[in-house]
Amino acid sequence: MSLGRTFLDVRPLRTSPVFRRLLFGRTVSTLGGFMTMVTVMYQVWDMTHSAVWSGAVGLAQALPLVGVGLFAGAWVDRADRRRVYLMATVGQAVCSVLLAVQGFTGHVPVVLVLGLVAVQSSFGAVGAPAAGVFVPRLLPKDQVAAGLALNQVTGQAMMLLGPAVAGVVLGWWGIGVCYLLDALSFGLAFYGAFGLPALPPEGERSRPGLHGVLDGLRFLTGHRVVRGALLTDLAATVLAMPLSLFPLVNAERFGGDPRTLGLFLSALAVGGVAATTFSGPLTRLARPGPVMLGASATWGASLALFGLTSSAWAGLGMLVVAGAADSVAVLSRTTIVQTRTPDALLGRVTAAETIVGQAGPHLGGLRGGVVAGWTSGATALVTGGLLCLLAVAAVGAATPELRAVRPGKPSAQEPEEPPATAPAGP
Repeated sequence: MSLGRTFLDVRPLRTSPVFRRLLFGRTVSTLGGFMTMVTVMYQVWDMTHSAVWSGAVGLAQALPLVGVGLFAGAWVDRADRRRVYLMATVGQAVCSVLLAVQGFTGHVPVVLVLGLVAVQSSFGAVGAPAAGVFVPRLLPKDQVAAGLALNQVTGQAMMLLGPAVAGVVLGWWGIGVCYLLDALSFGLAFYGAFGLPALPPEGERSRPGLHGVLDGLRFLTGHRVVRGALLTDLAATVLAMPLSLFPLVNAERFGGDPRTLGLFLSALAVGGVAATTFSGPLTRLARPGPVMLGASATWGASLALFGLTSSAWAGLGMLVVAGAADSVAVLSRTTIVQTRTPDALLGRVTAAETIVGQAGPHLGGLRGGVVAGWTSGATALVTGGLLCLLAVAAVGAATPELRAVRPGKPSAQEPEEPPATAPAGP
């Protein structure tokens, strides 16, 4: 294999100027989003010095994704996805401007800050399913996985860079400037998507309201490959998510050194960036099903081994492997979802995937905390990793179509289209 084929597949950047511009805008907007996330946490803590209010920030971000997401997906599957995304981007930018205004003026109730965060998250819940159709509609099928990998690696890079930039801006200019920079970043996201062609649904449009939501859920429960991909992700996050356990494990094993705790988080990110950078063979292999199952199993095994080690360096090595496995699993799952879902349902399925991605880690943190409270942080890690291995093996054994799946090429047991639904409403 040539060295060039080992690295991230950049063919979409060469062949599609529209995708290139879209990726640039979304990358800058992602940077602004991580800056705002840090800034909100900083501001709420500074205003209240309360862990309860700090925890409410995550609630303000997560609840709209769950409450708005599926209905937004049904609407997206009835509309021009480009126009919906542009509208959602404008809404998020306005919220950032209002956050900047209150940041400059000060002396506002913390409830108002959280309200703006919740409204911004609601617009994000609308924009996410619209954006979910861009890559499979803009790129040929043999480049979809590569396009998703480019989205992922730029997002991971911004996740590393955004908090650091936010810290510098907060220290020099304050919270108002941080929010204002986020608003400007949405302007670049708008520019990136403005040149897209119209992207109405291909095929039968979604029925309005609850009927459309139920049609999407019916597809999710009936399509074995997509269902298996989402169940695998839930197994990895709910059973083995380690983030909430890091402070306790650091105290139990490594004396509570804050430098070690920071390295735990960095190791996961480093593994993720490295795996996506060298994802060329995986995206060209076109076997996302087996790759996802193997990567999810590796995630669980690595975290179990991390829970067993008493060496900081060995533990960091296990976390690097876990971060790499998680990155590969996410890339493979997204490839499966976006290439196996009919375009007319892609908004609703992408919304469900976003909800799974948000809810799973929160539930995983709760599970880890409860088990650690009964036993220890290391025990919670080991049992979670082993349960993840068993759950992934069970999904793989129960879903032979998932083990054999190639993107866009259903196996003999899996129909190309979902079961028929009732006719679309007017």
